[in-house]
Amino acid sequence: MSQLPPCPQCKSEYTYEDGAMLVCPECAHEWSREGDAAQEAARVWKDAHGNVLQDGDTVVLIKDLKIKGSSSAIKVGTKVKNIRLIDGDHDIDCKIDGFGAMQLKSEFIKKV
Repeated sequence: MSQLPPCPQCKSEYTYEDGAMLVCPECAHEWSREGDAAQEAARVWKDAHGNVLQDGDTVVLIKDLKIKGSSSAIKVGTKVKNIRLIDGDHDIDCKIDGFGAMQLKSEFIKKV
């Protein structure tokens, strides 16, 4: 019987195989054997000019952004403080004054 690695999130030793994926029954985390967890941990977010972004950074919009379902737009030069980096298509989670909670793409912002 082969020894399976522990869960990279909760370190549980009770992992099992489900096809090509490994699954943790305690936290429901799924990952592949090839080391995708190491690649996710090493992900680097960059702004439109190639500057590395980190949680808590202040950024400025470089393009007017239309808001879906609204007639208004967020204008160029709007400063966004205390960003949070997340995985997904929109990789920045933030709050914009006058608009509220929002998710942005890093290709439309510049680090201050």
